[in-house]
Amino acid sequence: MPLIHASCVVVGGIGVLIRGASGSGKSDLALRLIDAGASLVADDYCEAEALAGRLVVRPPPTIAGKLEVRGFGIVDIAHLPSTTVGLIVDLVASAEIERLPDPRGEGVLSDTIEGVRLPRLRLDPTHASSVAKVRLALKTRPNGMS
Repeated sequence: MPLIHASCVVVGGIGVLIRGASGSGKSDLALRLIDAGASLVADDYCEAEALAGRLVVRPPPTIAGKLEVRGFGIVDIAHLPSTTVGLIVDLVASAEIERLPDPRGEGVLSDTIEGVRLPRLRLDPTHASSVAKVRLALKTRPNGMS
């Protein structure tokens, strides 16, 4: 099963795959989402598989239930064994994010992983609103996308 360099949490029953370079804040955003009620699936790496047109991810056995908290260490945390991904969050610097995307929705970002097309949000994880933006993106996902 392919490995994806990403963390994954479940927010309101929907899997959120958080991608970014090493040190970009994947684990930190996952921790903030968990603190706000999300559940951990995997931190830093996920096994991915397309099943019936959906992307399913699970933690590699060696890191299941582990979350890296910078400045604190690796902690054991309750986790889910798998989830279906409904949103990709790519962590980028603010300067790389379009301020006002196309209001007609024609500019909706998406990406394809293992043949599954998913909506994608570009987000600066250092902003205080990043958890709220993930929740908003989940509420407004385009129809027809996982």
